[in-house]
Amino acid sequence: MHAMFSMFRLPGRARRPAIIALGAPALTLALAFVLAFVLAFAAGCAGPGVVAHNARYDLGPAVSASSPGGGPALRVLDVDAPAALDSDKFTYRLAYADAQRTAAYRDSRWAAPPAQLLTQRLRGALSSRGAVLDGADGVSAPTLRVDLDAFEQVFDGQTESRGVVAARATLTQAGKVLGQRTFTASAPARSPDAAGGARSLAAASDALVEQIAAWADARIAESAHAQAGAPAH
Repeated sequence: MHAMFSMFRLPGRARRPAIIALGAPALTLALAFVLAFVLAFAAGCAGPGVVAHNARYDLGPAVSASSPGGGPALRVLDVDAPAALDSDKFTYRLAYADAQRTAAYRDSRWAAPPAQLLTQRLRGALSSRGAVLDGADGVSAPTLRVDLDAFEQVFDGQTESRGVVAARATLTQAGKVLGQRTFTASAPARSPDAAGGARSLAAASDALVEQIAAWADARIAESAHAQAGAPAH
């Protein structure tokens, strides 16, 4: 029996694993390598779906006109906006939960107040039809004034949203109102977040600007036709 158990007897001195002593420089280098590996791994895991903090959005690059238009000059005033829209806050509305309540993204803002972004877009688009003047020019020309009423991302469901832009345009010339109209444009968002909302609001802004430009051209043409047909005094 003793001989049988002696076959399984552990050696008197177990072999211990060897421990390699590292000096301070080598230990620092090892820790730096491990930290770099962890950061690289974390960066690789941060895909496109990760929300960027303190993100700034604009309406994207505008489509430049191939050549300036030869239409009559038009004075385009700065787009006006109420106090609620006169900031860089990125506003959204949960219409499916409370349609009368608005909120703002915490980590996403506009690069400039929406009225300024829309002013740039409007003047850029109208420059393709003719000369665009601002309020400081002394040239006699029809004047376009736009008042922004809405510029927000509207959620119709938890995963469905759209960008909505609404504005009132007034066209005057020599103290006479040639026309006034309210325009609304919307575009669906591809993702239920600020990035998707920014793209949808850019598309809605372009659609709104196109509507206003076509309307202004028609009113100016009608006014010029009426003046041409009026009897001379």
